[in-house]
Amino acid sequence: MDLTKTFVYRITHIDNISHVLRYGITHRNSPNSNPDYRAIGDASLIDTRSHRHVRVNNGRINSPHRTILLGDFIPFYFGVRMPMLYVIQRGGNFVPEAVTPSEIVYMACPISMLVERQSEYYYTNGHATESCTSIFDSSCMDDLATNVDWSAVRTRYWGGSDNLMVKARKQAEFLVRDDVSPECITSFACYDRTAKRKLIRMGIDESRIKVFPEAYY
Repeated sequence: MDLTKTFVYRITHIDNISHVLRYGITHRNSPNSNPDYRAIGDASLIDTRSHRHVRVNNGRINSPHRTILLGDFIPFYFGVRMPMLYVIQRGGNFVPEAVTPSEIVYMACPISMLVERQSEYYYTNGHATESCTSIFDSSCMDDLATNVDWSAVRTRYWGGSDNLMVKARKQAEFLVRDDVSPECITSFACYDRTAKRKLIRMGIDESRIKVFPEAYY
């Protein structure tokens, strides 16, 4: 797998982009964190991650392992149109207010740049909080193509009780400990041309912006 052509994605409210362009994607505990950050995620899940320790076992259940605290890491997805986005756009659970798709922006980073610049990183084969998920360290990067279920990541249909495993696998994550510099964000995707014009006014070159409504619900 060519990691220069394999991307991970993080979504944010368009109001956060000006700060991102200056400081990058920052951890909430970073000295460069955005004091005016506009959150769009599930507050309960964010709180859960801040306290959840998970085992890094490289897919071997009975092997020696260590634990990491999910809240210490910035999570990315390997694909778009994730279940969390569905909740964000519609509200519910612990998302107090629905967010319109034109207010949501994807930030895309080549995995190769994160691997080169991050001091510590991991990836998972499912949602990081699920007990059935395995977590892999940097020694397993050569196995990324087989450890992640790419058909699940790319599927558009994950609802219903029959697809619980597909839903979990679709939400495989790439976790990074350090802030992600602006240079690592090579492109942005948005819902419509209105959002694109806003991004251009913020100083993003038009060539780095893709209008991609298919990535939304």
